[in-house]
Amino acid sequence: MKQNLTNALKSSGLAAAMLILASGCSAENEASLDTEEKKLSYSMGTIFAERIGEDMQDLDTDAFVAGIIDGLEGNEKQLSDEEIQASIQDYQKRMQQEMADAQNQGGQEQQQGNATENLEQSEAFLEENAERDEVKTTESGLQYEVLEEGDGQSPEADDRVTVHYTGMLTDETVFDSSRERGEPTTFGLQQVIPGWTEGLQLMQEGGRYKFYIPPELAYGENAPSSIGPNQALIFDVELIEVK
Repeated sequence: MKQNLTNALKSSGLAAAMLILASGCSAENEASLDTEEKKLSYSMGTIFAERIGEDMQDLDTDAFVAGIIDGLEGNEKQLSDEEIQASIQDYQKRMQQEMADAQNQGGQEQQQGNATENLEQSEAFLEENAERDEVKTTESGLQYEVLEEGDGQSPEADDRVTVHYTGMLTDETVFDSSRERGEPTTFGLQQVIPGWTEGLQLMQEGGRYKFYIPPELAYGENAPSSIGPNQALIFDVELIEVK
């Protein structure tokens, strides 16, 4: 079947039609489609051309036709096999890069849209939250609520602390929790987001506070994907020890 189709394509005068096309003449008026074999050959040609045209908008018709004729007629190729392979690979790389650039652009636009929307929602949440009597707000904009007062040492900015915590989005979705892992965590106050650095210094050992942290004191636009850009965050923090 494959050999018969190949013979049909060759015997249909496809090479001659391509030569007419390459010279700028119209093959449509001169094609003789008086047999099923010729009709099939013509159909294959139109389908092939339409598909190639969709995939390669910058196709050079003259060079394309010359390549088909040389391939069908067994003529000496104008490029070596290595040059042909290199040309195709270069084209594929360009297409892949264009697709990657388009995806990156789309991702950046989506990220910016999310950042704007999240910031508006965060500001609205914090504004409403600040109206609650049990919530206090510092000059930086950090909001905190005392769940349980401690009676031990308060940390300073260069101290290390051991804490238990649960991190939540403003809809109380938990994104991180030492309590769920069953083990407290230890870190330096200079190693965490500004909202934690400030908030922990308000506490004493044994205390438990809830921090409501504005985006600019959290991760801002560079938040991990589990949080999202410009999200206000809530942390339920228990200060176990100051080291």
